[in-house]
Amino acid sequence: METRQPSIAAIGIIGRHNNPLHISLFPSTTTNSSSSPDRPGETIPQHGRDKLEFSFMLNSSLDIFEARMPSKGIGHDFGLLHALDERIAMYGWLLNTGVKLIIVVDMEGASGKAGMGGVNGAGLGLRGGDLTPAFQALQTAYIRLLRNPFYVPDDHDPKLAKEKRGSLQITSPRFIREVERIGKVWYPGISVI
Repeated sequence: METRQPSIAAIGIIGRHNNPLHISLFPSTTTNSSSSPDRPGETIPQHGRDKLEFSFMLNSSLDIFEARMPSKGIGHDFGLLHALDERIAMYGWLLNTGVKLIIVVDMEGASGKAGMGGVNGAGLGLRGGDLTPAFQALQTAYIRLLRNPFYVPDDHDPKLAKEKRGSLQITSPRFIREVERIGKVWYPGISVI
C-alpha cells in the first residue's frame, strides 16, 4: 500500500539584507508501478517546481521573520512561518549572522510504503522537532562555507558588492551539493542528517 509523506519541496538561504543567497528545489516524486515492468518500485519525479513561484513564497515569509524578531527570545527556530494551503508549509530558522534558513515542506511530496520510516499519511502533518535535524545540517553546511578561506560573505551582500559584477548567489559546489543532499535525505522522524 502506497502512502504519501511529507518531503522538502525547497530550501532557501536568505541573506541578512533579505537577499536570496541560494534556492534549491526538489521535485515531488511518485513510485513507478506499471509504466516500466523492468524497474518496478523506482522513484521518479512527478513534476518539476517553478523557481520563480518558490522565490515569491520565500520572499513572502521574510515579513513573518521581521514581525517575530522583537518578541523572539533566545533560539534559532522560528517554527511554522505559514501554511500556504493544506499541502505546502514554510518553516524558518535564524542564524546568529542574520542569515535566514527557510524550508518549504510539501505534505504529500514523497511516496512511501505504509509502516516504513517517517509519518504515515500526509494528514498528520509534522511534529515540532521534525525539521530540526535538517535545519541543524543546513546550519553546519553554512558554517563550513564560512570557514572556507576563499568564500567572502561580503561579496554576497548587496549593500557592499555594488561595485563588483559577480553573483550575489552562493556558488560553492560543495555547499550546493550538501544542501541538495539534505533536501533529498530528510523525512519526518529522522534524527540525524
